[in-house]
Amino acid sequence: MDYQLIRDVIHLIEKFDTASDSTSYSRDIAGFKQWILDGEKDLQRELYEPEWEGKVNGRSPESVINTLIVHMNRYAKSYSRSAIHETGFSTQEDFIYLINLKAFGSMPKTDLIKKNIHDKPAGMQIINRLINQGWMGQKDSTEDKRSKIIYITPEGSEALEKCMYKIRQATEIVTGNLSTTEKMQLIGLLQKLNNFHQPIYSMNLHPAELIDVVYERFLSKKK
Repeated sequence: MDYQLIRDVIHLIEKFDTASDSTSYSRDIAGFKQWILDGEKDLQRELYEPEWEGKVNGRSPESVINTLIVHMNRYAKSYSRSAIHETGFSTQEDFIYLINLKAFGSMPKTDLIKKNIHDKPAGMQIINRLINQGWMGQKDSTEDKRSKIIYITPEGSEALEKCMYKIRQATEIVTGNLSTTEKMQLIGLLQKLNNFHQPIYSMNLHPAELIDVVYERFLSKKK
């Protein structure tokens, strides 16, 4: 019988009982196991810190993350341009708008624009272009006569289907050499970031006050 193992387990239980953050866990075996699991995750994060360009000169992790997100967006756009080459689509936003309508059904123009995180003028330009091509249709809303409901037309569905194979290839290329586990981890992190930014975006703050308001309201407490 390994009594040292028993003593180690008892010591671990004592730490769980006195830990300042343990109150967020249920006081049973399930809570104890989750506390251990979360502790291991924190330890792994502390132990793993990648290298990046400019790190020795003080370049911050935030700077690297912002740069890499911008780069990934540009890479994705280049693959998207290839996917829609010699089709009737002008930009990747054209088929993304149609994909959203096909996936989520008819909706008001403003809802579709918000779903794609666009300013209204840019979103309306895309919608009008697709309507003129006959790939989108519009009708009066039954709830608000001032609002227009837009939908994907059969011609739009056909145009989308013709390039879906290339689009799927493009999306697969963007995720590169990530393993399935890494893809799931990345989804979780990106969802966390999206959940942080989406309500801020919905506030429609003026550019003159955006950074100051967000920093004070959402980030100052972390410092």
